[in-house]
Amino acid sequence: MAEFELTDSAHLRPLSEADADELYEVVDANRAYLAPWMPWAEAQTRTGALEFIRLARDQAATDRGMQLAVVVEDRIVGVIGYHSLDRENLRVSVGYWLAEHVQGGGLMTRAVSALIDHAFGPWGLHRVEIRSAVGNDRSRALCERLGLVEEGVLREAEAFTDRYHDLVVYSVLAHEWTLRRGA
Repeated sequence: MAEFELTDSAHLRPLSEADADELYEVVDANRAYLAPWMPWAEAQTRTGALEFIRLARDQAATDRGMQLAVVVEDRIVGVIGYHSLDRENLRVSVGYWLAEHVQGGGLMTRAVSALIDHAFGPWGLHRVEIRSAVGNDRSRALCERLGLVEEGVLREAEAFTDRYHDLVVYSVLAHEWTLRRGA
């Protein structure tokens, strides 16, 4: 499975079962920050973190995508991955979250860019999509910074326990990404 260097002290790597406690701890420390945007965050448990890792490893083993730890100075600070890999139509959706204390330095922008590069390069896909809650300004700004096209809003498309979020759909096509990257 792929690993990606982002900076001298940050990289993306596959999750292992040994990461379950550390992953849970970063979610728990950021629960209040993540819960408004991530439906799973409010109720995440250590067992849930381990189950997520097992599902992620199965996803990678069966070529249905991958989930990677965002690591800074040997500590997990978030997760990024491919959701809804559709090889027939050559498209994928990218999802991500990052601990609040490491935001604002371009780390997630680098991580998303690396996964888009991988989707269009080694995987040979045609389309990458990101869905972000309408009110999630940081996530939306990341998409706009990378030049993804805002396609529209999916009304009440993400269910939480007591509410729904409208999701803004952003996308980029392989030829557009290549032009932006100057390749």
